[in-house]
Amino acid sequence: MLKPGGAVIFGGSRGIGRAIAFNLAEKGYTVAVVSRNGDQCLAAAAELPKAGTHIGLACDLSKPDEIQASCADIEKRLDQPIHVLVNSAGVVRDGVTPRIQLPDIHAQVNTNLIGPMITCKHFSTVMMKQRYGCIINIGSVIGSMGNSGQSVYSASKAGLVGFTKSVAKELVRYGIRANLIEPGFIHTDMTQGLSEQQKERIQAGIPLNRFGLSQEVADAALFLVESSYTTGQVFKVDGGLSLQF
Repeated sequence: MLKPGGAVIFGGSRGIGRAIAFNLAEKGYTVAVVSRNGDQCLAAAAELPKAGTHIGLACDLSKPDEIQASCADIEKRLDQPIHVLVNSAGVVRDGVTPRIQLPDIHAQVNTNLIGPMITCKHFSTVMMKQRYGCIINIGSVIGSMGNSGQSVYSASKAGLVGFTKSVAKELVRYGIRANLIEPGFIHTDMTQGLSEQQKERIQAGIPLNRFGLSQEVADAALFLVESSYTTGQVFKVDGGLSLQF
C-alpha cells in the first residue's frame, strides 16, 4: 500500500461524499472536495481532519467543459499524486416516462453518468502515469432494481455499472482498480423529501428495517480504497433491500 496521496471527491460537500472525504482525510489523504456549491465545498474542506491542507471548489457535473477545467485545476492545486477518485455527485428528478421533461432527462444522465465518465477519463490518465489508483463510483440499487417513476435515474445508474466494470478491465494492467457502490435508501438530502408514509412503506421492505447512514456507505468506500485485491465489483450497501427482488 502506497503512502496516502491526493483524493478527489465529486459530490464531497454533503451526504455520502462528505462522509467519504472525512474517512480519507482521517487516513492521511489530502482531499479535494468538489460540488456545484463552492462555498459548501470550502466549508466541508475546512472541517476535515488536518484542516488547511484540503481544497474545495465548485464544479457542475452536468457541464463537460466545466468538468475538464476543474479536473486540470484540481491536479495543479493538489500538487501531489492523486491516488483516489470518488464520483458521488448525483441528481434525481422523479417522473414517469411518458411525462418526464427533456431537461430532467439531460440533468440526470449528464450528472450521474456522463460527468463521472469525464472525471474518470481525466484522472485515469493521471493514474496511468503513476501506475496506481483507485476509482469508486457511487451508483444506486435503483440502477439494478428499477423503480416506478425513476426510469431515467435508474438508467443513468445502471449505465454507471457497465462503465465501471469496463474501466476496471481496461486499467487493471496499470495498477488501477475501479469499483462501484450501490447504496439503498440512505438518510441524505435525496430521501429527506419523502413523506413519513413513504418512509414507513419503504422501511417495511428493507430486511434490516431501517434506512442506512452515510457513514455506513463511507466505510464501504474506505474498504475499497484499502483492499488491493478488489476491482470490478458492485458493492451493495442496502440493508438487504436487493434480496427482496
